Formats: sequence, C-alpha cells, structure tokens
Amino acid sequence: METKTIDPRTIGVIDPQKKSEIDREQVIKTMLIEERKRLEAEHGVEIKKRDHFRRPFENAFLKEHKENTTILFGGLTWKHEKLIKGALEGLGYTADHIPTPDKNSFQLGKEFGNNGQCNPTYFTVGNLVQYLQSLENNGVAKEDIIDKYVFFTAGACGPCRFGMYEAEYRLALRNSGFDGFRVLLFQQTGGLSQEDAKAGLEMNLDFFLSIINAMMVGDIINEVGYRIRPYELIEGDTDRALNKAMDIFYERLKGKKYFDFNSKLGSLIKKLPASDYVAKFIDQMLGDYYLDAAVEARKVFEEVKVDYTRMKPIVKVTGEFWAQTTEGDGNFNMFPFLEREGAQVLVEPIATWIMYMIHQAHSMNEDQKGINVYKEADEHHSMKERFALLKEYRTSKTILSLSEKIFEREYDRYRKAFAEIPHKLVPQKTLKDLAHDFYHSRVEGGEGHLEVGKSIYYTVNNLCHMVLSLKPFGCMPSTQSDGVQSAVSSKFKDMIFLPIETSGEGDVNAHSRVQMALGEAKAKAKLEYADCVKKTGYELSEIKDYIKNHSELQEPFIHISHRKGVAGLGANFILDVAERMKKEGVKSAKMTEQVAA
Repeated sequence: METKTIDPRTIGVIDPQKKSEIDREQVIKTMLIEERKRLEAEHGVEIKKRDHFRRPFENAFLKEHKENTTILFGGLTWKHEKLIKGALEGLGYTADHIPTPDKNSFQLGKEFGNNGQCNPTYFTVGNLVQYLQSLENNGVAKEDIIDKYVFFTAGACGPCRFGMYEAEYRLALRNSGFDGFRVLLFQQTGGLSQEDAKAGLEMNLDFFLSIINAMMVGDIINEVGYRIRPYELIEGDTDRALNKAMDIFYERLKGKKYFDFNSKLGSLIKKLPASDYVAKFIDQMLGDYYLDAAVEARKVFEEVKVDYTRMKPIVKVTGEFWAQTTEGDGNFNMFPFLEREGAQVLVEPIATWIMYMIHQAHSMNEDQKGINVYKEADEHHSMKERFALLKEYRTSKTILSLSEKIFEREYDRYRKAFAEIPHKLVPQKTLKDLAHDFYHSRVEGGEGHLEVGKSIYYTVNNLCHMVLSLKPFGCMPSTQSDGVQSAVSSKFKDMIFLPIETSGEGDVNAHSRVQMALGEAKAKAKLEYADCVKKTGYELSEIKDYIKNHSELQEPFIHISHRKGVAGLGANFILDVAERMKKEGVKSAKMTEQVAA
C-alpha cells in the first residue's frame, strides 16, 4: 500500500475533531523519509539495496535424529577425547572424536576461513573440514554427511576470537561445500543453542556427570603418563601402559549403568524430593564404579620400571587453554620435544579451568549481592523484593560452594587411586591472591589471571625449574598476562619464564628459543641435584647400587617427598633413598675410610 505523504505544516490547522485520526508515529516516519530523500538528492548519494547478514538457517539436532546421527567433537588431548567418546556412547549416542589437528588442518582453516584469526581457530576449523573431506573421499555422500553428522563445540564471549568460532565454522563449512552442516554450540555461560525439550543432545545430570568423570580421569591419566615416561627404563613401556589404561576406562565409561529406581535402595530414594538428583549424587559420591577401574589401570602402570635417580629439569606448561592442551602441530609438538630434550613436563589439568569458572561465578555472585541487595535496595526494591534477592544470592552461593567441594573431592579420589602422583588442584583463591597485584582478577578473557598466578605459585613453591607459556599468535588475553610478566620476573628472581606464541609455522625458531631457556633450567636443576647428592653423604653410584637391590624403589608409584627449595624429582628421590639407607645402617665408602683412618 502506498504511503500517503502528510505535510507537517498542515497538522496544526486540521480540524480538532479529525486530529485523533492522524497517526502521529506515521507523521514522524514520513518526515524522516522526506528529509532523507532531500539530503540524498542534495549530496548525490546513490541509493543501494541493503543486504544485511542473517544467520543461515540450520536444521536442529532433535531427539528423533539421535539414532541416525554421529556426534563429532575434538580440541583436547587424545586421552580426554577417547574417554568423552566412551561417556557419550554410554549415554546411548553414536560419537567420534576428530584426530589431532595437523598443519594441513591449519592451511584448510586459512583457505576457507576469514583472515586475521588466531591459530586455534584455523587448526580446529580446518580440522573439521579435513575430517568431513576424508569422509567424502571414503565414499560417504555429502548429503549423508550433512544429515547424519553434527559437530559439538564450546563457545564463549569476552576479549577473545574464541567467541567467533561458531561463525568461523559456518563460514568455512559453506566455503568448503558443506553448507548446512550442523554445529552445536555449548556456551560457557549457558546451554545448547536449541530447544532443550526437543534437543537431540540432552544436557541432563547423567550427561554432566559422565563428561566430568571423563575429564577428571583424562587429567589424571595424562599427568601420570607425563610423570612416568621421562624415567622409564625401557622406552615405550609407559605409552603401552597408557593405552591399556585408556582402554580400561573407555570400556568402563561406555558400559556405565545408571541408577536403577526399581532396586530396594531406589524404591526408598524415590520417595524423597528431587529423588533423581539425590540418587545420582549418591551413586557418584559413594560408588566405586570408576575407582575399581582406577585400581585396574594402576596395576598396568606398575609393570613399568623406572629410574628416578635421573636428573630432569621440570617444565611447567601454562598459557592459553587450547595451546597448552593440544598435543600436535598446534603447539609445535612441544611436549614430545621437551621430553626429547631431557625435561619432565608438568601439564595443566582441564580441572583447573573448570574450577576457575566456578570461582569467577562466585565473584560475580558477590558483586551482584552488593548491587542488588544492599546498595540499590532502598531506592529500587521493597523489603520483600530485597529478601527475595538475598535468598537468590544465598542459593547461588550454596550451589557454587557445593560444586567446588564435590568436584575437588572427586578429583582427589582419583588422585589417591594413583598414589597422589597427579598434583593436587591449586586453590583458586591462592592463585587469585598471588596474581592480583600484577593482573586484576576481575579482568576476564581466556584464563584471566591464571597464567600469572600459576607462574608465581609453581616458582615460589619449588615445583618446577622453568615456566613455559604457550599461546596463539596475537592472543589478546595472553598478551595482557605477558605484559605484566616482566614485573613478575623482576620480583621473583629465581623464575625462568618463557612465552612462546604458536602459529602454523615457525617450529624451528620456537624450539630454538625453548632450548636456550631449557639450558638455563638444566643448569639450575644440575646444581640442585649435585647439592642434594653432596648432602646425602653417599656417592651417587652407592645410591644407585642400593636401588638395584631393592626392586620396590624402581616402581613408578613410590612416594617421593617434596622438600622446600628442591624442585627436581630425582634430587628429592635420592634424598629419600639416602635417609632410608642411613636408617638401615648402610655405610658409605667415605665413612668407612674415615673410620679406618
């Protein structure tokens, strides 16, 4: 219908009885249109059709698709991914993890994606494209790939290109010929981007408990492998044990039977309020289903014989989440490189990141309490509303505190099953307090203050000889933390800190820089080791001879004390052995000579 032009000058002279008939909003719109036309004509502006971006339509992943759809995921270590696969299969899904990204993935990400992205974007986006291309090359029709596969990934917001991953996936998929392929986004601060009631991937308590158990076990096994491998007597034994242990946990997660309400205990619990949640938490907190698998896996690792007298500098790896986690070209294959160079790698568990998010939610809840309950209450809220806000705050605080306690308790159960070889989770308040003077704890994005806090914590507590921070080229949150590391290093003189920006190229240069810093760490570890040998009063050869005659000292899960000022595992171990030798009255050659003289 044609819009009738109204002369605004006539509005005031219209008969009062007819004024009510005039739509004043239409008058304003008409005035704007006329003025825009006048200005465009006056300045010669060419009128162009506006084609605004709209998110492309994408078929949802619904319950009815579950039976015929494969869920794809990736981006962690192969240990975590295999266990997540088992967890999803145990929940009745068909799932598969994408192989570790390689340089060809990086090139595909650059080819089909936008310019100026960080390398985790290129690696992960290109890796998905490469996997789908391999399916097509192996005979799977493109229509079936689009209809019968779905990719599950995380999303975020904040000062990081991670928040644009979803758009990058969609762009690259469209450019590579897989337009319409489904990408499910799980937000850090929300749920799945689809209707929960009809969602093909049900985000219920069973799902979260399964994934959390997979994550925790992945962390534990990952750290056990990196702890034992540098000291193995027979090369390859640790990896063989690692594969067997992973198979044990994979089958356990895949075969998980969820709580039976038809049992005697189930019939009693069913009478309680929120019985479904109560039963599943009881099963998690008191059950030994996964711990039984841990006992079996530990026996596999116990077959590996080790020599803990070796001098190894310990390198603590920190940095951006993906770069410090992946085990491939995405971080220059840094972990195997460090081990080849004679270092022991201290990896970062994903559990730290989970605890960090819970802790930040705690801080936000405290902020909201101050704003909603107290400062603005008198002006904006009645007493009833004020008590309701206070109740909401206390409920959130209770849930978050309980989540922290339960998560830490369950993680410690797995640690104890492996003789507490994996490190205890560092309290988030400790990390925040250590970092706050250098990096404000409320500046979020990436891992926030964690990089700074971990660097200080592992240095002052003598848990490593060197800190290696891995991050993508141009990563804004990591660049912020690097900016304050000069002040941190100047205060903590013993800290050896090296930031490495990763990209798809530059392996040789990065490895060269690491070698130089590692040389300094080796010198530091060597002096520490020599000093400890001297303190024992024995020759190193005497200590080694004693160990050869006591096979239990060659077991990987033997307890090794940690002494203040001594970071090296080998240095602490020889002090432990020397104390045992003295208790047994073993005389050193030097002591015998002195007595004889």
